[in-house]
Amino acid sequence: MKKGIGYAGVGTSFDDFLLIKEARKGITSTGNPFLTLILRDQTGEIEAKLWDATKEDELAYVEEKIVKVTGEINQFRGKNQLRISSIRLADPSDGVSISQFIENAPVDKDTLWKKITEALFEIQNPSIQRMTRAILKKYHEPLLDYPAAAKNHHEYASGLAHHIVSMLQIAGKLCELYPELNKDLLYAGIMLHDLGKLRELSGVVSTTYTLDGKLLGHIPMMVEEIGMTAKELQIEGEEVLILQHLVLSHHGKAEWGSPTPPLVREAEILHLIDLLDAKLNMLNRALDKVNPGEFTDRLFAMDNRAFYKPTFME
Repeated sequence: MKKGIGYAGVGTSFDDFLLIKEARKGITSTGNPFLTLILRDQTGEIEAKLWDATKEDELAYVEEKIVKVTGEINQFRGKNQLRISSIRLADPSDGVSISQFIENAPVDKDTLWKKITEALFEIQNPSIQRMTRAILKKYHEPLLDYPAAAKNHHEYASGLAHHIVSMLQIAGKLCELYPELNKDLLYAGIMLHDLGKLRELSGVVSTTYTLDGKLLGHIPMMVEEIGMTAKELQIEGEEVLILQHLVLSHHGKAEWGSPTPPLVREAEILHLIDLLDAKLNMLNRALDKVNPGEFTDRLFAMDNRAFYKPTFME
């Protein structure tokens, strides 16, 4: 089994450095304070409880701090949890840095950008191409750094670009199978649908929602961005409206965050590709952490199901 917290099995001992992704204060039923820590390395993350936490602990063990932890992996409500035996802050002599604990996309930034630009130049409609190119140019640098989400899928450095490239590859195959699909519209919708997350999310290290993200959300922000870009480029026509609709409807349902359901063929396909790629990313990464004949942890975003890895899938 590979090394790292993401691969640590129940009953195994742990003694290594981890990064605090999240720290929350709590009070037990008997009135004793504790901290819930979400700890991570490049292979994954795990929850840990620091019982009887002091005021000094609350000040010391905060987000983006590196800690040396010893303990044992156990399970609580179907998910692995680290039972802490000892914990301390890392110091300079330990020779560890935050970058060592950040999970990265399995494809490098240059390759991701190359694939995005190749798809961009396949767009033939001049209005759609100009709007998409202008927005991608504006957000080029953060696009290649940001995760696609705070949790659940593509929640790693360059995750948003990786998500876009994977979706473009799926869309390319679908356009071969169904040539009646409008590739220009579908490709542009894929490239732009989640770019609002560059304002919605705080960054890579301990990803949280910004004030704009909490109050507006990435979908309305991106719809506004498309409208502003169209005005700046003096582009008018139905392409602007339909591209906005693709972004507005890509979550599929109101209860999933879309103000309107997909009402254009390419909008429906965008939603399905988005859903497929997100689910496969979650499943593949979870299954990678278990042996054949074992179940994954319960995956909240997959209806809290635990998935089995067949024994012949070595």
